[in-house]
Amino acid sequence: MSNAEEHIVNRVAKSPLKVIDLEDYYPDGERALFDIKDWLYEGFVLREKDFRAAVKQHDWSQYKDAYVALTCSSDAIVPIWAYMLITVSLEPYAKSVLIGDLNTLETSIYQDIITNLNIEDYKDAPLIIKGCSNKPIPDSAYLMLTERLKPIAKSIMYGEACSAVPLYKKK
Repeated sequence: MSNAEEHIVNRVAKSPLKVIDLEDYYPDGERALFDIKDWLYEGFVLREKDFRAAVKQHDWSQYKDAYVALTCSSDAIVPIWAYMLITVSLEPYAKSVLIGDLNTLETSIYQDIITNLNIEDYKDAPLIIKGCSNKPIPDSAYLMLTERLKPIAKSIMYGEACSAVPLYKKK
């Protein structure tokens, strides 16, 4: 080994930089989009008796430990009680239920995660919020995390240690 090889130092590993990867917090559980359009007469009209029967007959156990987004893909006007009735049936099985699409669902999941994140380890530290994940992390999660960390961080960057984009530095 040459002298040059012996003196290679991983400055990133020795630095006080702390990397936060939102992918590390991605919770297990299927994500399901439940469209009620098929339970509406001609896809547009909610008939209460038929709707209640469909809710009662449906096998809700298939959503065990899942995160469920309720939606209606037609232009029907669906009363809120219909979504509430489905939620009552899903509650024993699903981890979470909301009205919206899968992106709204992921945003809600991450809002809970970031709100409950113990941020004490990041106090007065230079931080890198890692980008480029393999899981569906919503863009809004990065904003929520930045907003939560800014009051306590020494600095915040985005990306990787080798090519981070500076976002904030405490004065």
